Amino acid sequence: AYLPFKTTISQPLYCLIKNIVTFIVLVVITFLLLSSPSQMIKLFFNYFTANQLQVSRVKEAKMCTLSYFLHTLGLLLLCLSVAANKEPLSNAKYKNPKEPLEVRIKNLMSHMTLEEKLGQMVQVERVNATTKVVKNYFIGSAFSGGGSVPAPNATPEAWVNMVNKIQKAALSTRLGIPIIYGIDALHGHNNADPGLVKRIGEATALEVRATGIQYVFAPCIAVCRDPRWGRCYESYSEDHRIVQQMTEIIPGLQGDLPRGHKGVPYVAGKTKVAACAKHFVGDGGTLRGMNANDTVINSNGLLDIHMPAYYDAVNKGVATVMVSYSSLNGLKMHANKKLVTGFLKKKLKFKGIVISDFLGVDQITTPIHANYSHSVYAAITAGIDMIMGSSNLTELINDLTSQVKRKHIPMSRINDAVERILRVKFTMGLFEDPMADHSLANKLGCKEHRELAREAVRKSLVLLKNGENADEPLLPLPKKAKKILVAGTHADNLGYQCGGWTITWQGLNTNNLTIGTTILTAVKNTVDPKTQVVYNENPDTTFVNSSRFDYAIVVIGETPYAEGYGDSTNLTIAEPGQSIMENVCGLVKCVVVVISGRPVMMQPYVSEIDALVAAWLPGTEGQGVADVLFGDYGFTGKLARTWFRAVDQLPMNVGDPRYDPLYPFGFGFTTKANKQL
Repeated sequence: AYLPFKTTISQPLYCLIKNIVTFIVLVVITFLLLSSPSQMIKLFFNYFTANQLQVSRVKEAKMCTLSYFLHTLGLLLLCLSVAANKEPLSNAKYKNPKEPLEVRIKNLMSHMTLEEKLGQMVQVERVNATTKVVKNYFIGSAFSGGGSVPAPNATPEAWVNMVNKIQKAALSTRLGIPIIYGIDALHGHNNADPGLVKRIGEATALEVRATGIQYVFAPCIAVCRDPRWGRCYESYSEDHRIVQQMTEIIPGLQGDLPRGHKGVPYVAGKTKVAACAKHFVGDGGTLRGMNANDTVINSNGLLDIHMPAYYDAVNKGVATVMVSYSSLNGLKMHANKKLVTGFLKKKLKFKGIVISDFLGVDQITTPIHANYSHSVYAAITAGIDMIMGSSNLTELINDLTSQVKRKHIPMSRINDAVERILRVKFTMGLFEDPMADHSLANKLGCKEHRELAREAVRKSLVLLKNGENADEPLLPLPKKAKKILVAGTHADNLGYQCGGWTITWQGLNTNNLTIGTTILTAVKNTVDPKTQVVYNENPDTTFVNSSRFDYAIVVIGETPYAEGYGDSTNLTIAEPGQSIMENVCGLVKCVVVVISGRPVMMQPYVSEIDALVAAWLPGTEGQGVADVLFGDYGFTGKLARTWFRAVDQLPMNVGDPRYDPLYPFGFGFTTKANKQL
């Protein structure tokens, strides 16, 4: 290759050019063969010997050979030194669980290319998480959107197999970095005590792990300040102190934080899941309760109402925090560097992953995706570490790559994001045990967990009215009666009991969505065998008048919804719910059980009702409602949010100067158990 130069240039210049080219060749060889220095030495030896023969044919061979030998020997020693310091992947420190966490993170980072780092920052929906996509883009995470399942009525085995297929693709990449798979697992129990909520978290973790999934987008620690918001049922309360207490679900999901781990992400093995505190921050305070709207509030209000639960979540080792779709004083939270980086990461010293909401980066601009490059820049520089979903995956990867190479997004920001992602994955033990198995399949919907859910239902019910006075209560109801009426749209509808985010995103109007007990079935299970239970979903006055019922149970409420689809300007009970109350309760003693995700308009009907129970969304275990209605257990629940008189009072929260509710925050009658009734 050098011979053409020999005929036209002097011998010293020829040797100089030759040595420069040799240097380049040796550097390339070194980095190509770092994992096998012995091959490099052999190749160099053969190359050097061949060149010695060539140089010997040149007039000034001795001087050139000596110069070449000394120069090349120096280069060889330099390259060998580099190779010796660059460990082979098979022995890399990041693969050794005995190495300290931060050592493993830094070691793995040193092996990663820019493409591999950016891939870790992307979370793709499961339908897009093909083997090709995961391997080509080095994808770091996958997730199931609302209702996204491997197959209709999928078994735990089907879920495990799906997750493992994606995991195998990730493990087959050069560095073998496992993916983390996420799913929604919402629990907004409003009146449970922290100990019960922690047990709910433990059960949830087991059931999620039974499907092979290691990560849940829960809990929602929003402070809902306006029930018109369609996500109010995901929130624990309008009072931040209750929301703070309910963060006890985090150690239930992740495991109890060991001593000395305060503020550091922690997940205790394969029976636990990574949790996600959401939505940072102020999502429950938007104007008029509109989903993803603007929260207008001063710094003191933000810190006093919406921020406190994040202190608790971080201190309890929450692994991830999800950013809110909403804005704060006009600035999209997905672009709010002051709060995401300045407060959450620096002030609270959060060390885990900050993840976007689904397509949250796209929604930085109006219309959505209008200036995607700007949105990507704004989100990443604000401090978001992982992007959930993208309208166009290739566009996202290319945009990130371009902005980093052009130094618009600093490499330090990318490294910070990837370090956080790897920290969570190492902490979870995914590198040592990445594959899911079928050993927990028997935990899904097991009797123990259903009993726990039933207990949660009992303790969350709130008795708002019980007779016209304390001397003449209607509840608890007698089990022995000649004939009773069960009426209402929600009495025999499991889908209505469960609400949104159940099997599908918006929920279903059916009894076939999952296994459970409707309130009608629960009543039949509970009353005396001789008691005749008559069910009529929508009885007219003639039917009620002619039937001579001892009493009636009317079950009505909201139909399922999720997120913005649940935003409401009137909060009324849909027909025929109102008519059913009027037709039944005006003619026979009745208890009205309201199934809803929030307080609804009840002021016009209260005077006609003998007893009123807020049952919220009791889920599959309707037997818990009957347990309390019939006195096997007493009512203990208290309102975790104010029950308004009229919608034009909203927003109205405890402590407000003008506070005139139908039922105040903390209200709820109690009864004693009387199993003899």
